[in-house]
Amino acid sequence: MNCAKIMERLEILAPFKFAESWDNVGLLAGRKDKEIRKVYLAVDATDEVVEDAVEAGADMLLSHHPLIFSPIKRITEEDFVGRRLLKLIRSDICYIAMHTNFDVMGMADAAADELLLKNRQVLDVTYEDDISKEGIGRYGSLPQAMTLLECAEYVKKVFRLPAVRAYGNLEEKAEVAAVSPGSAKSVVPAALRAGVDVLISGDIDHHMGIDLVAQGISVIDAGHFGLEKLFVPYMKDYFERNLPGITVCMAEEKSPFTVV
Repeated sequence: MNCAKIMERLEILAPFKFAESWDNVGLLAGRKDKEIRKVYLAVDATDEVVEDAVEAGADMLLSHHPLIFSPIKRITEEDFVGRRLLKLIRSDICYIAMHTNFDVMGMADAAADELLLKNRQVLDVTYEDDISKEGIGRYGSLPQAMTLLECAEYVKKVFRLPAVRAYGNLEEKAEVAAVSPGSAKSVVPAALRAGVDVLISGDIDHHMGIDLVAQGISVIDAGHFGLEKLFVPYMKDYFERNLPGITVCMAEEKSPFTVV
């Protein structure tokens, strides 16, 4: 199956039109007519990931975060983005990114599934038609009422994390939670409108955390990679169910930073 056909299948899962206007998704390097027999999955297209994809003999690299975000004027070995692109192109590896389109149609529901959120709704609607509302994040009822401390421990267990950061009174009860993998900055107004008790996200800065607590919402920061690592097993399962002829390789699940 060639790259163009695989992109059609990916379009069914997470239409590229759902991506935010500032984002850069889809085929970012390579040939649409390239025959694809092996795909390599990763959250980020790092030097290590690109090297592993080449060594694995992959025909396609599919990452969540796009390697190319801003316009580039030249592709050379002198720049880390250019270096990675050159290696992919030399190895005839098609490179596709599924970022905010997957956040809308995949990531948030996968995170909500892991948390067993009930009666869930879209948190921040970014696309709406006569049939459905889609967008970033989900919110719903936790499996049971729990304190912020219990919820933080629950998030740690569910997402297999060594630690999380919690903002708020650890003894305060939470019943309704919102989850937004990645940065939560854009969904804060929606979380306030929804009246959730706790916002679980992958990126909360100092001021956002204390400001949300002041407005009545506790916060659990599980780390950007801590939540969005869901992308790799999710896509592996999708390929195995819908593209069974494609061999799937996965990047090692490894945090990009170390807490000392």
